[in-house]
Amino acid sequence: MREKAVLLDDKSIQRALVRISHEIIEKNKGVENVVLLGIKTRGVPLAKRIASYIESFEGFMVPVGTVDISLYRDDLTEKYEEPHVEKNKLDFDIKGKKVILVDDVIFTGRTVRAALDAVMDLGRPKSIQLAVLVDRGHRELPIRPDYVGKNVPTSLNEVIEVRLNETDNEDKVIIIEK
Repeated sequence: MREKAVLLDDKSIQRALVRISHEIIEKNKGVENVVLLGIKTRGVPLAKRIASYIESFEGFMVPVGTVDISLYRDDLTEKYEEPHVEKNKLDFDIKGKKVILVDDVIFTGRTVRAALDAVMDLGRPKSIQLAVLVDRGHRELPIRPDYVGKNVPTSLNEVIEVRLNETDNEDKVIIIEK
């Protein structure tokens, strides 16, 4: 596998997240009853960054939680021999809230489908929206993000790799050829 191109550098990631933050505020007419749930792993730091931007614009910190979708995957036996799963628990109730799921890349839609199942097990929100840093296409399920940092048409022999300071010590999105 070789790096084909840098899609987003640190400044581009920041601009995309700032824009997504503004779009969340606009679409929801403020942030009352909005909560962010980051899909583990890289969705969590992205959700925290979005919450921080929203706080700087609105003066209110929206709650941020984590969703581990490992047990909800439809390919669990193919992907993991012994998955390490943490129980989903939040420090806040999602009942009646506007939940915004946050992830790094949307591809087939299966991760989001699993996250929807996990959220519904936590309670019944008023609505669920989806924010992603990169949409690479190739959906297998009828799932579409509400907020997208960058649309990147890809071939199936390409991989989008998101690297974040919180997990990888750098902010960069690259495309890799298999």
